[in-house]
Amino acid sequence: MIKVLSLDGGGIRGLIPSTILAEIESRMGKPISHCFDLIAGTSTGGILALGLTCPNSGGAPKYSAKELCALYGDFGDDIFKSTFSRKLKTCGGLFHAKYSHHPLESVLTRYFSDVTLNDALSPVLISSYDIENRVPFFFKSWKDDRRHISMVDAARATSAAPTFFEPHQVVVGEKVRTLIDGGVYLNNPAMSAYVEAKKMFTMEDEFMVVSIGTGENTRAIEYNEAKSWRMLSWTVPVINIVLDGVSKAVDYQLKLVLGENFMRLQTTLDRASDDIDRSDLINLSALESEAEEILAEQYKVIDSICEKLAANPEKHQMPHVPKMINV
Repeated sequence: MIKVLSLDGGGIRGLIPSTILAEIESRMGKPISHCFDLIAGTSTGGILALGLTCPNSGGAPKYSAKELCALYGDFGDDIFKSTFSRKLKTCGGLFHAKYSHHPLESVLTRYFSDVTLNDALSPVLISSYDIENRVPFFFKSWKDDRRHISMVDAARATSAAPTFFEPHQVVVGEKVRTLIDGGVYLNNPAMSAYVEAKKMFTMEDEFMVVSIGTGENTRAIEYNEAKSWRMLSWTVPVINIVLDGVSKAVDYQLKLVLGENFMRLQTTLDRASDDIDRSDLINLSALESEAEEILAEQYKVIDSICEKLAANPEKHQMPHVPKMINV
């Protein structure tokens, strides 16, 4: 069985999947990178995917999932910090990116240093979008023209959420790509991860996809509220609608394709805020509660995941990947 892990985007809400992954690591008694044949992620999920596959100097995983949980509490305020002068300069993000990208890059450098995609302990698939060429762009750790790219660059590009951070430029081959957060079209990368795995391995293989979300939006948009909205008022709500709608469509499709071999862990955000940048202690505590609720209420799904992983402990060597669409 080919085992695929997919991690949604969601900013500070990445605390939810990292907490769930810590539980899976604890149950399995080994790192996530030793459990899955392909790990995919978008935005904060991309950062987690890279963190889980980042090696230390001895070639072992540098971070456990539990250690990656600390990223949100330790550095969330630094990443999503907006000074009074910046608020004034950008009019609260109206005329420029809401946050400076420098603190984010500093945190990513702290975690990944000079590690490249080629060093990843498992194949990783990280989504972004090329705004100059108007095409999806995937960081694939096995592709010749992308192996040299640093994990810092891949993490920075996949988390360059429009209105929050500036786009990020990355040299790919002989070209400079201008990239933004893959969440603009692929906040839930599970289907893309499955298709990529089908390309990497043989069609005869059995596939298992574990998909972990960062919480669903619950704030209703009432007709009387929305009917008078103009372009500016729709900006943030329409992004959330697109992300939520695409994610649910992917869940529906994969459930039909894979049946019981598709396992989704997700929750509605009844306690925590659905804002991707709310990093205060109250919301972090609420996010932890949301994750603990998943562990308590969806324990049968987690049991099934761990049982399938235990029954198929071998990681598969990635065969030659045929040249296909260059994305």
